[in-house]
Amino acid sequence: MIGFLHGTILDKQPPVLVLDVQGVGYEIEAPMTTFYELPAVGESASLYTHLAVREDAHILYGFSRLSERGLFRALIKVNGVGAKLALTILSGMPANDFARCVQAGDTATLVKLPGVGKKTAERLVVEMRDRLSDWSGASGGAHVVNVQPDVIDPVEEAVNALMALGYKAPEASRLVRAVDSQHQSTEDIIRAALQASVS
Repeated sequence: MIGFLHGTILDKQPPVLVLDVQGVGYEIEAPMTTFYELPAVGESASLYTHLAVREDAHILYGFSRLSERGLFRALIKVNGVGAKLALTILSGMPANDFARCVQAGDTATLVKLPGVGKKTAERLVVEMRDRLSDWSGASGGAHVVNVQPDVIDPVEEAVNALMALGYKAPEASRLVRAVDSQHQSTEDIIRAALQASVS
């Protein structure tokens, strides 16, 4: 099992990044909460990882904090929640906010996340409540620097990232258009769009 990687960021195309670890390029899928904290391409970064082995693929998921990886692992154990939906949930709201929603039984907020219907929200509350009963929001994890990345078209990248997270193309475009995207990075546009979608 690959549990941790440290290397140089070669490419960032949310929700996928490529990390060069001593000459080997690892393709890693990460939630937007991790992308917000990643340094620029060419800088070094450390990620806690989870390796999912399927018949047709080996997929590596990366997280800036151990608590995020722990929440991801708890989410994929919930009936009907796969890795893609778990990433979408983690991208849509910070781990602490998700824990508060579960503990409070706030399904109304959870259903605002793409791919989370009423039944899935109720299942998340029921199955996750005990697992998050002692959630402390511990944020210990890799040290990363928030550096403004260089992007060619942050608006287009933001739309593509939202689509990769499960939004339909028209909805992704609408969310991004509603954001004041001038002079903002891709990560900032995605963050604002995701916050607007659950507000």
